[in-house]
Amino acid sequence: MGYVINPIAFELGPFAVRWYAICIVSGMLLAVWLAMKEAPRKGINPDQILDFILLAFPIAIVGARIYYVIFDWDYYAKNPSEIFVIWHGGLAIYGGLIAGAAVLYYFARRHVINVLDFLDIAAPGVMLAQSIGRWGNFINQEAYGKAVTHLNYLPAFIRNQMYINGSYRVPTFLYESLWNLFGFILIVILRRRSGLLKQGEVAAFYLIWYGCGRFVIEGMRTDSLMFAGLRVSQWLSFVLVVLGALLIYRRKNHELPDYE
Repeated sequence: MGYVINPIAFELGPFAVRWYAICIVSGMLLAVWLAMKEAPRKGINPDQILDFILLAFPIAIVGARIYYVIFDWDYYAKNPSEIFVIWHGGLAIYGGLIAGAAVLYYFARRHVINVLDFLDIAAPGVMLAQSIGRWGNFINQEAYGKAVTHLNYLPAFIRNQMYINGSYRVPTFLYESLWNLFGFILIVILRRRSGLLKQGEVAAFYLIWYGCGRFVIEGMRTDSLMFAGLRVSQWLSFVLVVLGALLIYRRKNHELPDYE
């Protein structure tokens, strides 16, 4: 095994800045920038995107932590002091998405913005941010799959980091990162095709694409939270796909405006 990346990127006095935080914040900033660029096409003031993220981001982090703690309560009930130590790991993307979606709904209604328009603007950037954020899991050596004998098809720096507890591990973080990146590229291309997508269908694409990919990839993981025989994230992935399908089904009974 070769060099393993230190999860601490640098230190500022007593404060340690971790790669995980850098990945999360970098993804968020890029998502915000993309949403601000797209907002005028929907008649939304880009400054409202900034107002939204300043409210939503801290709440999403809290939601991601609460979600993780709830579904790993056996551990945290015995170690309550660890509940607030998020730098030891334990932020669940789905918890952040649920909290963020709730804030988005509240914010859109308060500012008289169509919720589906807001979701359409946000969805591609969220997908890209998730792609970037998975590299934080990589550096933390989490979100991995079963033990394998080798990872010779991968660059050395990934192989080294995926050597965990005496074995190489399937890099499920990488599969999800690439899946989200490809989905981001595809939806950005599709939304530029005039008349192809209706209002809400960029968000629907995100729900279906991410949900399907996450369901499959989550099944490869060995460090997932479990519930009723399936991984918790697989249950939620199924819900996302159903919601996305329902958004598209609206075409059948409603005259919907084009995405543009």
